[in-house]
Amino acid sequence: MADCFYRRGVPKIQRSPASFPGNLHLVLVLRPTSFFHRTVTDIGFRFSQEDFMLKMPVVMLSSVTDLLRYIDENQLTSEFGGTLDYCHSDWIVLRTAIESFAVTVKDIAQMLQGFGTELAETELPDEGKAIEYLLDCHTTKYRKLKDAIRSVSKEGRHLLSSLATSGKEDDSQWDVKLDWETVQRLLAQLRDMESAFDGFFEKHHLKLHQYLQLLKYEQSFQELCLEHLVAQERELSIHVDTLAQTEQGLKRLDTLECNAQDVMARAQIIILHGHQLSANHHYAMALIMQRCNELRHHCDTLNCALKTKHSRLLHAHQLLLCLGQAQTWCDEGAYLLASQLVDKFQSKEGAQAALRDIEKFLDGAPSMLSSGPDVIAVEYEAVITPQLQVRTRSLFNRQACLRKLADKHVRPVQLVAPRPENPPRAKSPLFSPNHVMRELIETERIYVEELLSVLLGYRAEMDNPALSGILPPILRSKRDILFGNMPEIYNFHSRVFLQALEGCLEAPEGVGACFLDRKESFQMYECYCQNKPRSEALWRQFSDCGFFQECQKKLEHKLGLDSYLLKPVQRLTKYQLLLKELLKYSTDCEGTSELQGALTAMLDLLKSVNDSMHQISITGYEGDICELGRVLMQGSFSVWLSHKKGATRMKELARFKPMQRHLFLYERALLFCKRREEHGDGCDKTPSYSFKHCLKMTAVGITENVKGDVKKFEIWYSGREEVYVVQAPTVEVKMAWLNELRRILTNQQKLLRGLWEHHMLYVI
Repeated sequence: MADCFYRRGVPKIQRSPASFPGNLHLVLVLRPTSFFHRTVTDIGFRFSQEDFMLKMPVVMLSSVTDLLRYIDENQLTSEFGGTLDYCHSDWIVLRTAIESFAVTVKDIAQMLQGFGTELAETELPDEGKAIEYLLDCHTTKYRKLKDAIRSVSKEGRHLLSSLATSGKEDDSQWDVKLDWETVQRLLAQLRDMESAFDGFFEKHHLKLHQYLQLLKYEQSFQELCLEHLVAQERELSIHVDTLAQTEQGLKRLDTLECNAQDVMARAQIIILHGHQLSANHHYAMALIMQRCNELRHHCDTLNCALKTKHSRLLHAHQLLLCLGQAQTWCDEGAYLLASQLVDKFQSKEGAQAALRDIEKFLDGAPSMLSSGPDVIAVEYEAVITPQLQVRTRSLFNRQACLRKLADKHVRPVQLVAPRPENPPRAKSPLFSPNHVMRELIETERIYVEELLSVLLGYRAEMDNPALSGILPPILRSKRDILFGNMPEIYNFHSRVFLQALEGCLEAPEGVGACFLDRKESFQMYECYCQNKPRSEALWRQFSDCGFFQECQKKLEHKLGLDSYLLKPVQRLTKYQLLLKELLKYSTDCEGTSELQGALTAMLDLLKSVNDSMHQISITGYEGDICELGRVLMQGSFSVWLSHKKGATRMKELARFKPMQRHLFLYERALLFCKRREEHGDGCDKTPSYSFKHCLKMTAVGITENVKGDVKKFEIWYSGREEVYVVQAPTVEVKMAWLNELRRILTNQQKLLRGLWEHHMLYVI
């Protein structure tokens, strides 16, 4: 039927070829039966015969019987004497239904696209109820769209069923088969769109739900009032001068400890909740675990501080009781010597009796007075105040005076030092440089002892034949992974650094130089921290084996090996805290600049360790990453990419949400990476960053503000050929990155300007 065309009359012949979709090779004209119509047809054909002859051959037929000689009867309808069952109105209805279905599928696609764009561009509020309202609205719209998709799918299946029925009745209807394939293809597209839409909404809904969880978790974290308890603990002074003050302090401390136990119990619930969120793969797992660690650290610190103050207040109470007993003894001695009657000494017996009384009294002196003031000062160093020191020395002076007077056998009324009614009061600071130095040295000794216990009690025990039966063979070959370079760290601290710190005990001003002179040695911690993920993975794999349990039992450690493997990381953090404390009492003093330099060095080391631990996980970068210079900053951001010529890829047009990228800023380049889930097996299971793109800093520019979001800024490349809109997690993070980017770009401009001026000078 694509090679020939048949119609009654010439006018129809003139209209039909222009609209017929195939190529016409032959025209069959069936002449009307009436004389009038036949005459009109012949005349009309003569007028147009020349046009038709130029375009295609035309055959004039006198009857339907002649038509059957050219076309088989099963290809002709009953109108032309054939057997083809064809109803043009039914065909129109079917084609209209198919076209309508195609338009509806297109409309559904546009609706899904619009809803996806709406979800991607929605600004997340910072209030829980607003998030819940947003979740409800999005879910309602999602269900409506799902209902629309189901309705359209049902319509398509019904249409497909109708076409299938028509095709079974007559397999020769090729156009029905094509229509069936068209509807089938549209249904497949609809299913694919629905599947993609379901996946996208599920991820969006999960992200929004997790964001709500994060808000509530942050709220519970902020509402814990732990800082208020810490402030109360700091305000509670252990430096007391009287028993009344001590008892009042103990009473306040008991109340504070009771409140702290309640708050810390709630803190444990929050920590448990945080671990549950992390176990469910919350997208903010790092932040949540940071909060958990902060909370645990604050609780441990507060609990330790309360116990220390309780112990010291009890110690002070004991000191004051002893001082009270000594004071009473001195008062009784003064009264005894002053009350001796002169007439007693007129006889030998009376004098001997008086001497025996005095000797008996002296023998009953409190044990405290037999120690000496220096011993008392050392024994009660943590709690003794200047006023108590004065009082103690006064008591020892009175004791010496009493013994001297007793030896001379005279009445000592005028010579016994009177008990001061209003002893001088003096306030001592809560801390001092000497106190901080003692804490630094004491904790350093403990740290060295703990490292040694791990190396002897665990690492060396791996070579003990008696324990070989409970030690997995693979552990012995991987102990360098489990313990890292802890032996090197121990040797440095035990042989070098501890001795250097002990030399600063009486000269705290030299501690800054002590750190700075060994700044390079501390780089060994970077190696230890880079190995930490592999060590932790190995520990998780074998933590339940009998070897570790037996070693812990022998060492009588309350905590497992993993807690001690964390000690070097914790020690780095402790150094910067103690250095900050020393700086408080060293303003404008000797060694202050070195102390500030030491603090900066420790903070830089902590940042360098953190950044390098991320950098070693970059995969897929083909060049030498060392050529990019030192890594300056790293962090995760939301990123949108646009091109100067506009988006040209369908993938970019259909993107509902921004790319999540981890950025590494080097001195010479900016790397865009994608964080991958943990991969590998056993101790090799580590997170990684898949390299995506590299921007040379010589071709980078920045726009500091983006309309609509204070956390966004632009990084553009090669004259805005590529523009990256970057959204930071906070405004503070944004400003930190902008400051570093500005510094790099400014230094580049200065360098280029210097090279240009040098070149011009050379030319002149």
